[in-house]
Amino acid sequence: MITDFALDAVHRYAFRFSQADVIDFARVTGDNNPLHLDADFAATTPFKRPIIHGMLGASVFTKVLGTEFPGYGSVYLGQTLEFLRPMFVDTDYEAVFTVKSLNPDKHTAEILGELRDLQTGKVTTRGVATLMHREKI
Repeated sequence: MITDFALDAVHRYAFRFSQADVIDFARVTGDNNPLHLDADFAATTPFKRPIIHGMLGASVFTKVLGTEFPGYGSVYLGQTLEFLRPMFVDTDYEAVFTVKSLNPDKHTAEILGELRDLQTGKVTTRGVATLMHREKI
């Protein structure tokens, strides 16, 4: 893992979510869609079981970019997201962040983030974050 924040630097972060995390996210956001919370309902969908809220999965972006890479002092300016595949509880995932562009004059960077299911190797979520960090960019 490259720890310096520079062009093409890569940062990896392993994670998983529990059903308790999904319930907490539903409580905090008010998104109580049964697709996330009700196994009987979810069984009638193409997914056959409850899926994690897409934005819960994407919350890994703000966790990592705000606390690890580049870290404290990061200011989010924008974020694109594509939800490519469902995510499930108690599944191992890895987030991979790659610095794609830097603008030292404005202290900004664009960072590609991909969430990958470690068992299948498939990308579940992809997006580009635009950040400002006065000390590290």
